[in-house]
Amino acid sequence: MIDPRSLDDYRAHGGYKGLARALSLGSDAILTEVTASGLRGRGGAGFPTGIKWKTVAQAKADRKFIVCNADEGDSGTFADRMIMEGDPFLVIEGMTIAGLTVGATKGYIYIRSEYPHAVEAMNAAIAAARRGGYLGDKIGGSTTSFDLEVRVGAGAYVCGEETSLLESLEGRRGIVRAKPPLPAHHGLFGKPTVINNVLSFAAIPFILAEGAKAYADFGMGRSRGTMPIQLAGNIRYGGLFETAFGVTLGELVDDIGGGTFTGRPVRAVQVGGPLGAYFPRALFDTPFDYEAFAARDGLIGHGGIVVFDDSVDMRRQARFAMEFCAVESCGKCTPCRIGSTRGVETIEKIMRGERVNENIALVEDLCNTMKFGSLCALGGFTPYPVLSALKHFREDFASLATTLQAAE
Repeated sequence: MIDPRSLDDYRAHGGYKGLARALSLGSDAILTEVTASGLRGRGGAGFPTGIKWKTVAQAKADRKFIVCNADEGDSGTFADRMIMEGDPFLVIEGMTIAGLTVGATKGYIYIRSEYPHAVEAMNAAIAAARRGGYLGDKIGGSTTSFDLEVRVGAGAYVCGEETSLLESLEGRRGIVRAKPPLPAHHGLFGKPTVINNVLSFAAIPFILAEGAKAYADFGMGRSRGTMPIQLAGNIRYGGLFETAFGVTLGELVDDIGGGTFTGRPVRAVQVGGPLGAYFPRALFDTPFDYEAFAARDGLIGHGGIVVFDDSVDMRRQARFAMEFCAVESCGKCTPCRIGSTRGVETIEKIMRGERVNENIALVEDLCNTMKFGSLCALGGFTPYPVLSALKHFREDFASLATTLQAAE
C-alpha cells in the first residue's frame, strides 16, 4: 500500500497522528494511556510497558536513552524484519513517543547484522524523518528534541538479552550484566534507559492515536492487544499472522497454517524460539496468552511457531537445545556455560543407550540447576524445550531403554 521510505505515504495512512496527540497530552497523560492499554513487552518477557516507561520517566538523570531491540535471532521469527523493511516510520514514531514520554533525547535501534535490508530501510526512514521535522530539534513543531541512530550487531544471539545488548552498544563484547541495577535505572552509558522490542514500539502509535481502550479491547486476560504470530517449520501456509491474543494453538497450526507441508500428522510445535517448549497435539487447546502458556510450562516469546510432523526425533531436538545454548552462551555464568555442555554430553549418552534412565534423571536435575541458577534467560530457558520433550514425548527416550532392556 505504501512506499516504506516515503514520509508522505506514511502520513497519508494515519502516520504521526499518535505523535501529534502525544505532544498535546504530555508525559503523565501518555503514561496513563500506555498503562491503560495493557501493552506488554513483545520481545518475550511480557513486562508491562507502562510500568517500565514510568520507572524511567521518574528517574533523575542528566540524560536518558531509548533503545529498540531489533536483534531478532529466534528461529522461525521474522516480524521485526518485516516491520522495519515494510513500515519503518511506525517504529520511529513509537520510539519518538517513548523519548517524549520519559525525557530522552537520543535513541538507538540495535539491528542484527543478518538484516542488511532492514538496516538500509531504517537508515533511509530516519533520514526522511529528519528532513520532515520528525527527528532532531523541535520535532513536530514542538520544543522537544529527539534523534535516532542505527547500530548493527555482530552475530551474537545473546545480544537479544537486554543487558548484553547494552554492553554491545557501548562497544564491548556482548556479556550479560547482573541485575539489579535494572536498565531503567542504570542502563546505556549508566543512564536510565527504556529498552523495548520492535513490536512493542510499533504498537505505540495506534494506542496514542486511537486511545488505550481501542487497543485493550483486543485480547484476553492480562494479554491485551494483538500479536504478530510467525508460522514456520513444516507448515503448509507459513508467514506472518497478526491476531488478538486468545486464539488457540490448534487454530493457528491447523486452521491458519493448514497443518504440515508434508501432509503427515503434526507431532510437536515449538512456540517461543529455540528456547521455547514443545507442545504436543494434546495441548492444542492452549490459548495464545502469556499466562495460559506459563501455566503449561511454556512461553510465547517473540511469537514464533515452528511445526514438526511425526517423523521428528525429540531426543535430537532436546540435544539441539543444549547445543544451541552451549554455542551461544556468553560464558559469564557457570550453569549456562558448563551446564549446556554437560547437557549435550548426557543426552548423547542417552542416544547411545548408556544407562538411559539414570541419564534422563541427570538431565532433569541439570535443567533444574540451569533454570534457577543462570544469570539470564539463555541458560534459564534452555530447560523448557528439553523438559517438555521429556515430559510430552517420553516414548522417544523411554522406548530406547525398554528396547535395550529386552535385548539384554
